[in-house]
Amino acid sequence: MQVSGIAAVVTGGASGLGGATARALAGAGAQVFALDLPGAIEKADAVDGVTYVPADVTNPEQVQAAVDAAGSAAPLRVAVNCAGVGTAGRILSKKGVHDLDLYRKVIEVNLIGTFNVLRLAADAIAKTDADENGQRGVVINTASIAAFDGQIGQAAYSSSKGGVVGLTLPAARDLATSGIRVVTIAPGIIDTPMLAGVSDEFRAALAEGVPFPKRLGLPAEYAKLALSIVDQDYLNGEVIRLDGALRMAPR
Repeated sequence: MQVSGIAAVVTGGASGLGGATARALAGAGAQVFALDLPGAIEKADAVDGVTYVPADVTNPEQVQAAVDAAGSAAPLRVAVNCAGVGTAGRILSKKGVHDLDLYRKVIEVNLIGTFNVLRLAADAIAKTDADENGQRGVVINTASIAAFDGQIGQAAYSSSKGGVVGLTLPAARDLATSGIRVVTIAPGIIDTPMLAGVSDEFRAALAEGVPFPKRLGLPAEYAKLALSIVDQDYLNGEVIRLDGALRMAPR
């Protein structure tokens, strides 16, 4: 599917994986609407072809407004879900039982937020004209290798990302009749702003655990894979690990 001349929605689009993907799509000729929280947008650099939209992915009205804005600019063909939150906490610890509200929040943002954007973007994409192969667009979701190799303290995060993995195939099957593909990327340890505060020693230790290449992944590599998924029409209903063959240990 061609990127030039289309509209795309990218959540978490002010930085990290979403920021890199928004820049890559804009560089390929798409009109990108990057959704993020207001505080993140304030820190984002201006990028030609990228319009920043303050929106909470769990808020149906805000997401619908962003989708409508994208669809009015050009045919909406692509939605990429990169927004997410992470937390750590054992189910039972010296601090007591895992906080239920914290667990609920992670599920709400990472899983329900992803589904919210998927359903609203798919509704808009389905109303566009199909190409000669009957294709109208693609939704790319972000899981994590924690969905498969969740570590101690990752019960909430792994649950949320496991839900995104489980969503992939039924969503692809649901949307097949509308000519919409659904593919999920499951990144490993990527050098995003979430790691900005860690020491060089800790960063080196993380890199050492990756079989090959022995380094952290780059947001630009996620973005390149996302563009490849857009381009490769036969990729559908699949979860792709982007992790240097890393399999996480229990801790």
